[in-house]
Amino acid sequence: MPKSAKYLLIGSTEAYCGKSATVLGLSYQLQRKGLDISYGKPLGTCLSPSEGTVVEEDVQFITDSLKLPKNRIAPTMLALNEVTVQKRLRGENKIDYQKSLAQQYSQMVFGDLVLLEGPGNLEEGSLFNLSVLQVAQVVDAAVLLVARYKSLLSAEALLSAKQRIGDRLVGVVINDIPTEQLQAVNTTIRPFLEQHGVPVLGMLPKSLLLCSVSVGELAKQLGAEVLCCNERLDLMVESLAIGAMNVNAAVKYFRKRRNMAVVTGGDRVEIQQAALETSTQCLILTGQLPPPPFILNRAEELEIPILSVDLDTLTTVEIIDRTFGTVRVNEPIKVECIRHLMAEHFDVDRLLALLDLRPAAALS
Repeated sequence: MPKSAKYLLIGSTEAYCGKSATVLGLSYQLQRKGLDISYGKPLGTCLSPSEGTVVEEDVQFITDSLKLPKNRIAPTMLALNEVTVQKRLRGENKIDYQKSLAQQYSQMVFGDLVLLEGPGNLEEGSLFNLSVLQVAQVVDAAVLLVARYKSLLSAEALLSAKQRIGDRLVGVVINDIPTEQLQAVNTTIRPFLEQHGVPVLGMLPKSLLLCSVSVGELAKQLGAEVLCCNERLDLMVESLAIGAMNVNAAVKYFRKRRNMAVVTGGDRVEIQQAALETSTQCLILTGQLPPPPFILNRAEELEIPILSVDLDTLTTVEIIDRTFGTVRVNEPIKVECIRHLMAEHFDVDRLLALLDLRPAAALS
């Protein structure tokens, strides 16, 4: 592999830990320090058709956010989906992806540092010899792992990862830590991991904004009809409320929540009215029953979108829960949030020292 650029592979202990967010926040800091950054995702997992080709959505979004030129984008080697997995299992796909990876990457000049985003966990990609460790070995990359905090037992997964990845593990980021747990993580998990050769480079507090979903994304996932306020689909939803109780109980319930999506029947006009007068970002009406004109008018006044779905309440809630569980950083407001979080809670200077990288000059 060429020595003109170093490689940092950002992986995770499980899916949706915050790899893309880490890439965005870290890249911004590195660019501010004057480093020439490249980015790529060898194993594509979020693909969509575009002009006759297949585009990795994360690569496109991060490329645009970082304003990277084409010669700073590392190629995606494979789309990981049911079709490619079946072909591999049937023996129809015998491509040596490690060889292809080495050949393609060796032919490109990538600047100072190539940030590669790994698959969803340490095992994913193994079928094609493109797991985190396998990719790191091919391109001689250091590995930065992102883990979502769950409890003090989160240390186990990171310790196990260290045992598997070995000296390539340059550090870890512990993400989504509840504010009340930050002190405990700092005084227990952090020193424990450091003593076992696992540098803790970042501890990111939980952010409701980063866990939120746009109204537009909910509409997309639900296949919903937007009845009003099309121009406000960028509103961010932080919580879900189900309007299935009586109106007095609903009002008390709604007042305890903020930036919520309220799911209720199209015939529950009193619930709809109560929701509109509290911290509601959108109304989601089930059963495809249209609300009365005064509800639509009030929603327009307050700029609160109303979505109509041809689904029952249970199915609607299941889809919304699933959407919250697979949140991606694909809105500008989230990009700005992760930049601030990483700047405050990630030790980029220590990372550069561990990578033996010295920025030529810092940007003002």
